[in-house]
Amino acid sequence: MSDATKVGIVTGAGSGVGRATAHALIDDGWSVVLAGRRLDALEETASLSSVPERALAVSTDVSDPESVAALFAKTVETFGHLDLLFNNAGKNAPGILLEDLSYEQWKSVVDVNLTGSFLCLQAAFRTMKAQDPMGGRIINNGSISAHTPRPDSIPYTATKHAVTGMTKTASLDGRKYNIAVGQLDIGNAATPMADRMAKGVKQADGEIRAEAMMDVNDVGRAVVHMASYPLDTNIFSLTVMASKMPFAGRG
Repeated sequence: MSDATKVGIVTGAGSGVGRATAHALIDDGWSVVLAGRRLDALEETASLSSVPERALAVSTDVSDPESVAALFAKTVETFGHLDLLFNNAGKNAPGILLEDLSYEQWKSVVDVNLTGSFLCLQAAFRTMKAQDPMGGRIINNGSISAHTPRPDSIPYTATKHAVTGMTKTASLDGRKYNIAVGQLDIGNAATPMADRMAKGVKQADGEIRAEAMMDVNDVGRAVVHMASYPLDTNIFSLTVMASKMPFAGRG
């Protein structure tokens, strides 16, 4: 494949936000490396894109350092460089009481949302630092939960708050390598992971209510927008959300 095109990695690309973002980037002229656990889902993402030949599916466990290293090595081997990482892969635990959450449930969320995000960010730093010209862009998927929790969501909320700290630190540490790091915080994009929001979820007052949703393709448009700027300009933080979801105000 040509190394002249813009090249991005999207983690969690087998469904939802990752799939929509991969398609938006491909539509914008990017070549995209699709990373995720399930190769069949990644290949489906590629086949459904507007230009399937600009998509490369690489089965990846973001919580495994060797698997992440292999992902970035395959990207450079295939395309010669890397311009963008959309650090998107994530998972949630069941909405159960804090005191009933198991260690295994806690750890599984931390392993993907925090450790996985760090491993991919670190690998992107190493890749972008070593290439010529040096530099690139990293966009971390933070979530509305990086600001405000839902009831019974401590592992997800804690990891997303931590992603914000990681974004701030990496933005500072990336300056000397011409690496721009920003964060996209998403609220109620209509994906399989978020379907329950439309059906009714627990609110701060304990009531169960349905929430407004937004088209997941608008998230892809937001990533394309953030990625469109030259590296001397950075959208450090962007929130894209369903306009009528309970975030601003008191619920």
